[in-house]
Amino acid sequence: MSTTAPPATAARRERLRELLRSAETPVDALIVSDLVNLRYLTGFTGSNGALLVSAGGPDADRICTDGRYTTQVGAQAGDLVAVIARDTPAALLEVAVRAGARRIGFEADTLTVAAHRGLSAGLDATTELVATSGLVLGLRAVKDAGEIALLRRACAIGDEALAAIIAGGVIRAGATERAVARALEWEMYARGADAIAFETIVAAGAHSAIPHHRPTDAVLADGDLVKIDFGAVFGGYHSDMTRTYVLHHAQDWQREIYDLVATAQAAGRAALTPGVDLRAVDAAARDVIDAAGHGEHYVHGLGHGVGLEIHEAPGIGKLAAGTLPCGAAVTVEPGVYLPGRGGVRIEDTLVVTDGEPDLLTATDKAFTVI
Repeated sequence: MSTTAPPATAARRERLRELLRSAETPVDALIVSDLVNLRYLTGFTGSNGALLVSAGGPDADRICTDGRYTTQVGAQAGDLVAVIARDTPAALLEVAVRAGARRIGFEADTLTVAAHRGLSAGLDATTELVATSGLVLGLRAVKDAGEIALLRRACAIGDEALAAIIAGGVIRAGATERAVARALEWEMYARGADAIAFETIVAAGAHSAIPHHRPTDAVLADGDLVKIDFGAVFGGYHSDMTRTYVLHHAQDWQREIYDLVATAQAAGRAALTPGVDLRAVDAAARDVIDAAGHGEHYVHGLGHGVGLEIHEAPGIGKLAAGTLPCGAAVTVEPGVYLPGRGGVRIEDTLVVTDGEPDLLTATDKAFTVI
């Protein structure tokens, strides 16, 4: 075992340990079974694993996975003592009980009812399983410098890939939505993407009025709005960007809704200040669209957190709860969708700072006719 813990993951576990100690109902230890949370806290990327975080200190922390990953867990999480077992939560529960833990937390958002029943069956009256929710998600909402660097590269891959297909004439009349999407994805892979962040959206003509349209063999035509929503994964971190273009010639109504969405998006970006109510950020953009009479044509929230998952805390919408933390990486993506005609969405990924938000997606947002 390495004598020096990787600073990022070890520091994250320490922040989680502080939460375990200071919670209104503290626990002696927490079993982390969500695989994304496990990666965040340890660096381990296997498909089966769990982590035991002890409130008492790091010496009692344990990571557990099965025999397929013995080498991998040593390479990725070598600062932790590894337990090799197939049923990882059960193995760590046994470790915790043997170490004297009596109140043991579990991730209620991840552990199934059947798994909980199995864990509980072997406990005596002196030991209690305690449901927790959102502890690690709350930590993940604030990105550290290493995470921001990975997000920045993921976003740059997206910028570069979109520029490549525009320069290559891929977005043109006669191409299909599906062909444009596949070309964009290939360019992201060619620039070092580990994966595609989500199913790429290419929506042309009337399809652009469908917020999450799936690309088809529909053919792009002159005068179409073409909405492209896509992202890359780099080092586990996701980018997210939307740009909307017009093919060859634009109509007045297309320019009008584009300008409206651009104004709303600028207002949303300007509202990204630490400590602001999340609903107020949404309202900053939504009020612009409402005032123009298109409130019914804006059918989703303003944005969401982005990181190891494409959608994570904090959510920014009309029903959001809480405030915006400094260091959060979020999207700002208002849209106006006119059924049967077309729609516009403009989306950036940004990091909230004490000053101006740090814009990670650099592709120009000016109204563009291709």
